[in-house]
Amino acid sequence: MRVMLAEDNVLLREGMVRLLVEEQYEVLAAVADGDALLAALETAAGEHRLPHVVVVDVRMPPTHTDEGLRAALTIRERWPSVGVLVLSQYVEAAYATELITSEQDGVGYLLKDRVMKVDELLAALDRVGSGGVAFEPSMVRQLLARTTHTDPLSKLTTRERDVLAKMAEGHVNGRIAEELFISTSAVEKHINSIFDKFDLNHVTGYSRRVLAILHYLGT
Repeated sequence: MRVMLAEDNVLLREGMVRLLVEEQYEVLAAVADGDALLAALETAAGEHRLPHVVVVDVRMPPTHTDEGLRAALTIRERWPSVGVLVLSQYVEAAYATELITSEQDGVGYLLKDRVMKVDELLAALDRVGSGGVAFEPSMVRQLLARTTHTDPLSKLTTRERDVLAKMAEGHVNGRIAEELFISTSAVEKHINSIFDKFDLNHVTGYSRRVLAILHYLGT
């Protein structure tokens, strides 16, 4: 899998490069700001070797506010086939919501602490690079606490909200079953009920699973 990194902290950036290379990822570029990342993508596009996924910090030079987020949104607009995994020091739900509501698959949002948990970081990279999603569990919990009394989430049972939270983290049905100690068939039943309550059963040509997650994170 081809990867590009944008992180202004030199130690973290170089550490991630070394980790990914050791894990057999091909690191096409590792840069310190959003402009350099976009330039590297331009070059890669010209060579027909775009990365499968880009890892980008939310806050980078020169202002350390939202440069990484703006770069991520530009990437999703110009190169929609490239997955984007955003890293942040803190949960910033507004940034995450803006990113995922750009209506394309292949997106993730994790806290930088996850970089220290190698298996979780690599799993998130693989999901995003394959067109899936990977969201920070603590962000999901915060949004769930904030939105459980608003439509359409108020229509869901407690177990359905648990299943949807795991979907939003990027887990497949089998993993959700393991996490919640229920059967895979029960997970499928809950997901179908979620689709029904979100009025998504008629949807074709776009992932109902992603639309359900957008309902969840955007409410």
